[in-house]
Amino acid sequence: MMTTITAEVTGQHDTGEVVAGIDTHADTHHVAVIDRTGRRLADAGFPATFAGYQAILVYLAAFGAVRIVGIEGTHSYGAGITVHLQRAGLRVVEVLRPNRQVRRMRGKSDPIDAYEAAATALAGGEHPEPKVLDGAIEALRYLFAARRSAVKARSAAQVQVKSLLVTAPDRIRRRYREMGDAELLLALSRLRPSTEADQLSRTVLTALKSVARRHQNLTTEIDELEAEMPVLLDQAAPALHRTKGVGVITAAQLLITAGENSDRLHSEAAFAALCGASPIPASSGKTNRYRLNRGGDRQANSALHHIALSRISFDPRTRAYVARKRQAGKNTKEILRCLKRAIAREVYKLITNPGTVADYRTLRPLRHQLGLTQAQIATALAINIAKVSLIERGLAHDNECVRTYHQWLCQRI
Repeated sequence: MMTTITAEVTGQHDTGEVVAGIDTHADTHHVAVIDRTGRRLADAGFPATFAGYQAILVYLAAFGAVRIVGIEGTHSYGAGITVHLQRAGLRVVEVLRPNRQVRRMRGKSDPIDAYEAAATALAGGEHPEPKVLDGAIEALRYLFAARRSAVKARSAAQVQVKSLLVTAPDRIRRRYREMGDAELLLALSRLRPSTEADQLSRTVLTALKSVARRHQNLTTEIDELEAEMPVLLDQAAPALHRTKGVGVITAAQLLITAGENSDRLHSEAAFAALCGASPIPASSGKTNRYRLNRGGDRQANSALHHIALSRISFDPRTRAYVARKRQAGKNTKEILRCLKRAIAREVYKLITNPGTVADYRTLRPLRHQLGLTQAQIATALAINIAKVSLIERGLAHDNECVRTYHQWLCQRI
């Protein structure tokens, strides 16, 4: 099936600098070109295929040097054309959809939206740079998306098991009433419904067994996806997921939020705002305070929240910080806001300047060489013996402690 490319030239144009705007869709992209004064030059429709992307480059080159290209949806329908233009050396910026009130007054069509995107790009201002859509972080995003949907499905399966048991026959309810979640799911997955005498019991147990096995299969799927993430994390930011309180999932979410080209974030304050961890003034009258930011990427904010709760639970330095804030009169929400802002600062530094990672694999051989036990190491470093074991197996998310352990051993060789 042939796709027709139509162009409407609205006036003469020179071969100086021009600005382009692209309205993106699933099957087609509409391109509009304006000059440096905002005068409309031409617009055309192209298929959203590789051949269409090549045709867009040829089309833009006919108007001279392209200063900037504004694209709607650089991380959705415009992902392909964004990557293609960036590889061709053109500067691409993300432009937001026009305000609904403005759209009602001006109307809506592909040419109108494309020209609006070009005009917005020409106007300058703080346009967000598109994320780079290749590399380790982009690969991580696909794994993370698959894992997130599997986690949701597993949660739904567990809720469904409980719901089915509520209305099950009384003798079935009595059989499984006292079981915990893990024991219940294991028992249901091993059922043999065919041994039941009546049809209702056979049907109920068949349904319960099916949902329980679904839960087990999803757990296996989640574990397999999570097992692939550390390799990608080591390529992108090796020190991040080994930092105290930061796990594989929280590190993955924060890296996905920052993007492959983290240099597009001008400062750690910009990253904090992106994560919804920047302070928002909430003062009135004699009250002078800040509140939690409800904007930004809520998934990244949730990751910061989990890190903060984890550190409050076991990190002495964080506990001392919380105690000082309470003495200063701050409530729990205000303390969490301050903590998340501080963690965002730390995460930004680890993303933009990954640093070195201590190699845990040398720790156990060095300890054996010195003839020391884990209990002696725990006493010397003032940490729990269980943590020494976790560090030696690479399971502790505390790069600083791993480095301290390694330095302590090296000083005694």
